[in-house]
Amino acid sequence: MPVLRSGLTRSSALSATGAVLLALLTLPGTAAADGASPTVPPRGSAHMGMGVIAHDGQSGVPTARSTQTEGVDVSSHQGNVAWPTLWNSGVRWAYAKATEGTYYTNPYHAQQYNGSYDVGMVRGAYHFATPDTASGAAQADFFVDRGGAWSADGRTLPGVLDIEWNPYGDACYGKSASSMVSWIRDFLDQYRARTGRDAVIYTATSWWKQCTGNYAGFASTTPLWVARYASTVGELPAGWTTYTMWQYTSTGPTVGDHDRFNGTLDRLRAFAAG
Repeated sequence: MPVLRSGLTRSSALSATGAVLLALLTLPGTAAADGASPTVPPRGSAHMGMGVIAHDGQSGVPTARSTQTEGVDVSSHQGNVAWPTLWNSGVRWAYAKATEGTYYTNPYHAQQYNGSYDVGMVRGAYHFATPDTASGAAQADFFVDRGGAWSADGRTLPGVLDIEWNPYGDACYGKSASSMVSWIRDFLDQYRARTGRDAVIYTATSWWKQCTGNYAGFASTTPLWVARYASTVGELPAGWTTYTMWQYTSTGPTVGDHDRFNGTLDRLRAFAAG
């Protein structure tokens, strides 16, 4: 067998080349040559509801109700948000992404979190959970220390644990249902210990069934923010008989993600105050 100048045989050189090509094709964020494999987004780019349409689809929007209060949720994807425009359109509350895992903070968090407050909105912060990268308690600490704390001023909402499909790999982050429940409990317990408030759980019913086994044990203490892009909220995760908030679309005006608080503005402010 001929030997190349590098000292490799032709067959070993071809094998090495193939390995390099395979590695390039499987790097995060790199699609297969035929375009069939989806790209993996960069770490830190996750946001509320990014997997909802792909997994649950969308089918209409709810009708307006005087007993519900309009809100939005934002992340770095929205950049500097036009808060006066949203206020004038009737939006009265907002959540801004603060953190993800223990490795990412939203560079627009200050403009989004403080800007919504400055126009008169009730505001809060959320954490995108990555249970495969650090413990629940570690992520709760990271969140609280970087914008996820709570204050009893009547204008600050409790922090949110955004727990949904993993955009970077296995939908359930490689965890069994019991391990996922333990991870969530770890986060919630630490958040409560740090802030004195129960965090809100944001999730989709289908993900909750798949990845927690439809666990019902958090419902007695933990407010629910459910994601479903339809005219009705549909089935809720086990244990919850009602929802506190509902993300109903990702295609709203000004900011795509729009939400409803399940109550009047007075009830929203009472919820914020604790």
